[in-house]
Amino acid sequence: MAKTYNIAVIPGDGTGPEVIAEGMKVLEACAQKYGFRLETRNFDFGGDRYLETGEILPDGAVEGLRKYDAIYLGAIGHPDVKPGILEKGILLKLRFELDQYVNLRPVKLYPGVECPLKDKGPEHIDLVVVRENTEGLYAGAGGVLKKGTPDEVAVQESINTRKGVERCIRFAFEYCKKRNKRNKLTLCGKTNVLTFAFDLWERTFHEVAKEYPDIEVDYAHVDAITMWFVKNPEWFDVVVTDNMFGDIITDLGAMIQGGMGIAAGGNINPEGVSMFEPIGGSAPKYKGKNVINPLAAICAAGMMLEHLGEVKAGKAIEQAVMRVTEKDIKSLAAGRMGHSTTEVGDLVLKYLQQ
Repeated sequence: MAKTYNIAVIPGDGTGPEVIAEGMKVLEACAQKYGFRLETRNFDFGGDRYLETGEILPDGAVEGLRKYDAIYLGAIGHPDVKPGILEKGILLKLRFELDQYVNLRPVKLYPGVECPLKDKGPEHIDLVVVRENTEGLYAGAGGVLKKGTPDEVAVQESINTRKGVERCIRFAFEYCKKRNKRNKLTLCGKTNVLTFAFDLWERTFHEVAKEYPDIEVDYAHVDAITMWFVKNPEWFDVVVTDNMFGDIITDLGAMIQGGMGIAAGGNINPEGVSMFEPIGGSAPKYKGKNVINPLAAICAAGMMLEHLGEVKAGKAIEQAVMRVTEKDIKSLAAGRMGHSTTEVGDLVLKYLQQ
């Protein structure tokens, strides 16, 4: 009997539903070709629901999502909703309450994609960032005193626990071992200034490293990594870092791999439900125009299948996307691909079925 995966689909805001529709086409084709079944349910969480009802997530939503094998997310962000409300109320809430403690971000330059770095090609850019996803500055610890006065004080605290740090680092070592490319893991931090938090990170990193003698370990300050991602991206295999630094360097990673149109990521709970999404925002100015690039959402679908154990299907999606970037599209930018959103999805389907 074919294995069945229950997928919660959150198309979200702006162009989210358009890119998710293309991703679903590809997922259904994979299911048919590789012999598994998908049971999906759509959820209307996002800006339109909030504006209509005043509700961000209904009672029981998080508990309901725990029952699914994975979550497939389009985009969150609405031009008529103040920034932060949906992002904190949906994205961060799901990441924290579902304990998706790793943000996994492949940074890979595909053939045919224009790279902004001089003399760098696909052979130079193929790395993965493992970002801690539930602690650090995003934990929400801190407060404000005397707001609106000349004596206002704002404190935002970075929370780092031994448990949170160690499980992220262990995931990174295991991922590096499984990836089996350069077998090199780099810790990205700021040990010379953030001496409390990154003393914990550095000690834990080297303690866990003793269990992985075949993995080469390295360290780099975050400011140095932002330089070396540009100058020598080929130095890196897997990078592990905290929540804030990971947020920053993964956006730089997206640019060196060609832009947000190709960047996909996963919010991972290895023991629970994980969520996969394109990294770019909701791009409301392109909503309904059929010009947005769906490749990042399709790549996220491939990541989701690999995570679920359908590795051949996930790899096949990536190979099909690579053929599209090499042979068919002129640019990753919305409106400049030379094809519509739905046509790009159809191209991926064509190569997948071949």
